[in-house]
Amino acid sequence: MGHTMEAHEIATMCGVFAEEKKAQDVVIMKLADLTDIADFFVLASGTSERHVRTIADSVETGMKGQGIKPYSLEGYKDGRWIIIDYQNIIVHVFFESLRELYDLESLWIEAKRYRIENEKKYTEVDNEKTRT
Repeated sequence: MGHTMEAHEIATMCGVFAEEKKAQDVVIMKLADLTDIADFFVLASGTSERHVRTIADSVETGMKGQGIKPYSLEGYKDGRWIIIDYQNIIVHVFFESLRELYDLESLWIEAKRYRIENEKKYTEVDNEKTRT
């Protein structure tokens, strides 16, 4: 194996695979300094249950191609909130309206957020929901 990928590289890849299937509003949140749950969350939205499953499939298949398999995958059957757990990176694929409902972005307001730009780079973005 040799080179092990950094957590941020894995998170970015997950985001890229989500965007390949036209996932909406892909955001990578860095939680490493805030919690033990994970180093990164990758959030993505789908416009229908089928779209949510398609995005999750793309991430899972893409990562498998990199030799990385999830520890667990929840919510696939319902296609409303699919959680793909790569231990230190957790991918959340939401049906659009549920993402607003659970609002992980506000829950982890201190987390740095990144968006993926031109292929495989990720850049920090301002948190649109900063406290007033």
